[in-house]
Amino acid sequence: MKIKMSVLITGFVFLFAMILAGCGEQDKPKQASKAPEKAAEFQEAPTAEKKLKAGFIYVGPVGDYGWSHAHDLGKRHVESLYPWLETVIVESVTESDSLRIMDRLVQQQKCDVIFTTSFGYMNDTVKAAEKYPDTKFMHCSGFKRTANLGTYFGDLYQMYYLNGMMAGALTKSNKLGYVAAFPIPELIRHIDAYALGAKAVNPDATVNVKWIYAWYGPDKAKEAAEALIAEGCDALAFTEDTPAVIEVGQAHCEKGKQIYTFSHYSPMQAYGKDSMVSGQRMDWGGMYAKILKDIHEGTWDPSQDIWWLAKEKAAILGGSPGDAINPKFVEPLKQAQIKTEQYGEISAYDLVMKRYEQMKQGVDVFDPFMGPISDNKGEIKIKEGERASKEDLLSIMYYVDNVKGEIPNSN
Repeated sequence: MKIKMSVLITGFVFLFAMILAGCGEQDKPKQASKAPEKAAEFQEAPTAEKKLKAGFIYVGPVGDYGWSHAHDLGKRHVESLYPWLETVIVESVTESDSLRIMDRLVQQQKCDVIFTTSFGYMNDTVKAAEKYPDTKFMHCSGFKRTANLGTYFGDLYQMYYLNGMMAGALTKSNKLGYVAAFPIPELIRHIDAYALGAKAVNPDATVNVKWIYAWYGPDKAKEAAEALIAEGCDALAFTEDTPAVIEVGQAHCEKGKQIYTFSHYSPMQAYGKDSMVSGQRMDWGGMYAKILKDIHEGTWDPSQDIWWLAKEKAAILGGSPGDAINPKFVEPLKQAQIKTEQYGEISAYDLVMKRYEQMKQGVDVFDPFMGPISDNKGEIKIKEGERASKEDLLSIMYYVDNVKGEIPNSN
């Protein structure tokens, strides 16, 4: 009986304790539910950002210090900008071999977009775009576009005009030279702009052209530069992807004969500290950034040709990142006084800088190809008060009136 009573008492005590414990739990603040943490275990993982692979085909070696080097700097810029971007390059590709390289970039490298960076690649880029409709193509300096093929270009004709102004102001012989790669509209546009700039400050200045038929040909460029100097030219511009012309000018300066030179595409001032007055540089980085961002975000429109100039900060005056004009030649340009209708008498230096600032505002403010402009056969090509259209400039194949000689057949 005692045992039963003891068990009964123990049971009441246990029951009473449980009731008290329950009341105590109600008085305590409630703990945050663990349910969200458990639910999180079953949530879907964030979708990985879509990757994009871009292939770049260069006509010259990356170290050419000219055209291909400038494009590769643009490529490196977007590589550092976009973590979703992967790139591959093929350098020194001949125009006849470009289609095979495009095949390789699509089939083996699995590129989503291919940039072909030479005018001579145009027809093969069209063929590749037809062959690979799921791959996007961008051709630099061309004019043929399809549903998966776009075009882009950063043009330097404005900078060549400014270089021509400086050459015209500094020349002692009134003979300027130009070492040119191939007779295509791009180069004719640049030669003409250079000549128009010279004429704007020196009506007696003329331009002689030597064609070398090579984008990358330092030996040919040096030979052409020496030939122009032998003909009396004391200021040289060029389109060839090495500092060869600059080096020729510097060598003559060191021997006591002043030859003024103007660099092409990349910073070359170090190669001609006594010769190189200025030049032009191209920043492809911003353009490549826009194109690749549009493709990545699905807003790319291949029907719209991309054409960037000084206003878009693509075309930049100068042969050194820190100097629009080599400091050695600032004072001589300030001493050269030019008579103008717009500003009266003004130094060549100030006029160059004014024109540069106007170009940055847009072609409606100032453009080199403003009429009247005649070719060197006496035919009016751009009437007074008219400005050459983009289409006119892209197809230009005539020398302006102060360029000597005839344009060779490009075929």
